[in-house]
Amino acid sequence: MRLFRNKILSMVFVCAFTSTLSNSAVGEPLAARHPWPDTIRSRLAALALLQSLNAELLSNPSATLTLDRWCAAHNLAQAGTKITALLAKGSEKPADPSVRKLLGVGPDETIAYRRVRLSCGDSVLSEADNWYLPAKLTTEMNQALDTTTIAFGRAVAALNFTRSNLSAELLWSPLPTGWEMGVELPPPRSGTLALPDFVLRHRAVLKLPDGSPFSTVVENYTANVLDFSPPRID
Repeated sequence: MRLFRNKILSMVFVCAFTSTLSNSAVGEPLAARHPWPDTIRSRLAALALLQSLNAELLSNPSATLTLDRWCAAHNLAQAGTKITALLAKGSEKPADPSVRKLLGVGPDETIAYRRVRLSCGDSVLSEADNWYLPAKLTTEMNQALDTTTIAFGRAVAALNFTRSNLSAELLWSPLPTGWEMGVELPPPRSGTLALPDFVLRHRAVLKLPDGSPFSTVVENYTANVLDFSPPRID
């Protein structure tokens, strides 16, 4: 068992995390099109991939473009497919004082709200709440956000914005906290690995080149980010 554990440790892809690990699942398990076997190797691969995605999201200003690359790299849809946004109508969330503080505006400033599901083909990869200042966007950008399925990051790309990450939370860990220090590993099972609805949550503020904020987002990433054939670890 010790040799096997050391082999696992040597295979881990280690990347920096500014996240809080949670061993409990969020929501009901998803029925993935590509189920993963419930083995230690599969759990290790899932953890490494979630860490990789988390690191990419933290190091790039646009979650949309990051998901574009993730979608293409893992063949989640037909070649050339771009992330689109399905608007969730009738789910308004007025900006509270904390949102206004993040955006640096007073109670009278207009703040628009957009709730979307970001999809790669027919796979929903993220559900996001976005509060933004329409006064800091162009007329064309506001019209596109109001009337089309374009993702926010793509619509405002010409602003050359930056991203200040507020938090990154791993909502599900395939391995228990402390597994690398000898905490007992879950036993392999004959069935498939049960994935929760959501695996990762990010909070961030988007800023213009002059440093002024114009958007704040809460992004919940679904288990569909792992909906491809599990990698082989021999």
